[in-house]
Amino acid sequence: MQKIQAFRDYLRQRTGAQRLQSFIGFTLLGGFMVVLPFVIFLFLLEWLFNFITGMISPLSGWLVSITPLAKYMADILAIIIVLSTFFVIGLLIKTNIGRLLHERVDAWLTKLAPGYKTIREIISQLLGGESNASLLKGQVCRAYIMGRPAGVSVTGIVTSIHDNGDYTVYVATAPIPTSGFVYHLSPDCVDLLPHISVEAAMRTVIACGSGSQILSEPPPTVNKPLQIDVP
Repeated sequence: MQKIQAFRDYLRQRTGAQRLQSFIGFTLLGGFMVVLPFVIFLFLLEWLFNFITGMISPLSGWLVSITPLAKYMADILAIIIVLSTFFVIGLLIKTNIGRLLHERVDAWLTKLAPGYKTIREIISQLLGGESNASLLKGQVCRAYIMGRPAGVSVTGIVTSIHDNGDYTVYVATAPIPTSGFVYHLSPDCVDLLPHISVEAAMRTVIACGSGSQILSEPPPTVNKPLQIDVP
């Protein structure tokens, strides 16, 4: 009996140690999961700031040489100058003269640098070009790439609508959404999901499918105000 009681005490102590180990492990993991996005965000901010300051280092160095500004103040001022330049250029191309000048410069660069046209089209696709060809302005869909009877569907983004009604669908691969496949599908193989944003669909791709239940959820209904006819 003493041996059995000692064995039970050993199992009880072992279970308590395992519980303590599990508690410590899950607590550390929970804290790590909370802190990790913040650390990654700070890392991206630092990388972006170093990248921008590296690009504008000639301008900031010139400002330091002619003004009594510190290095970081010169960097901030240089960033403000660059952003102001972008804003002025954006205003300029809204005018007829600016638009004509942009077309001339664009045509000249296309002839001078063969890769310029490809880079311009890629940027137009990612940041928003024509409404019928821009990825970010596309519409989320559920694409049946093997036909609807097969029951196999993927998350896609409609990037183009053809005159005959067919769709061009971009299907991103996980976890890098900038790579993927392009499919040309008939309308019966595409279910449009206008209530889902492109950003929400891309988050499911980056998360390797986690959160994809939004594709099956019904669209939210808009509650219309009750109208009462008063005689």
